[in-house]
Amino acid sequence: MFVDSHCHLDRLSDKTHGGDVGAALDAARRAQVTQFLAVSTSLEGMPELAALSRAHDDVVISAGLHPLHTPAQEPDANAIIDAAAHFGAVAIGETGLDYHYRESVPPDVQHARFERHLIAARALGLPVIVHTRDAREDTLALLEKHLDPSVGGVLHCFTEDIDMARRAVGLGLYISLSGIVTFASAAALRDVARRLPLDRLLIETDSPYLAPVPHRGKPNEPAWVVEVAECIAQERGISVDEVAMQTTANFYRLFRAAAPDVSAEQRDALSRAGLIR
Repeated sequence: MFVDSHCHLDRLSDKTHGGDVGAALDAARRAQVTQFLAVSTSLEGMPELAALSRAHDDVVISAGLHPLHTPAQEPDANAIIDAAAHFGAVAIGETGLDYHYRESVPPDVQHARFERHLIAARALGLPVIVHTRDAREDTLALLEKHLDPSVGGVLHCFTEDIDMARRAVGLGLYISLSGIVTFASAAALRDVARRLPLDRLLIETDSPYLAPVPHRGKPNEPAWVVEVAECIAQERGISVDEVAMQTTANFYRLFRAAAPDVSAEQRDALSRAGLIR
């Protein structure tokens, strides 16, 4: 069993199964992907995500604004809390800091927004999904100040080194690896895949972006999370099954609100492996 812990089902390309989300999910299910977290980038998009979740029992959603999103009106923490509660989100985000395009949304606006998301996550007891790019120290500082370590979260689509990964884990976070780990240029990420404890890793596609090798240049899709797991298994010298089972267990430990949606078959398999109780 595999879990795609971060995908944008509302943004899948019309070149992917003709733009049919159901067909893309079916392809992933045939590849043994059994759960999908469809991640919010705007509160305006929440109704569409919620409709996808209602239509597919194995899709859960988050609630939040991407750090580079420009809303008509900046929501306060209560608006994020209300959206998460109303639409049944299992996580807050994606949120965080992105200084690569700082001219799009200034850093001070991103800081305030990130803090509001962390406040909302603490209030609801939901984990936070963190996007960080070219903002390493500020991201860690805000997490250290505002993150509830008992709830935790994940640095998604991780692109940093083992030092940052270990610092994030020390704050109560998981590290999620995407198709980037398969790129020839991603030696530092493969080092993370080898050296970080397997019980702190998640896998994702971030689809429709960042398709893994051998699919580079194509719109990404949830089925290809398997290639991420295969790369991690190769780097660690273990079986793909071990990576699949452990990252699936990690997902349900972090996103506890998703656990009731696990099928009896999934729960039995995880229990037999000693990964959940």
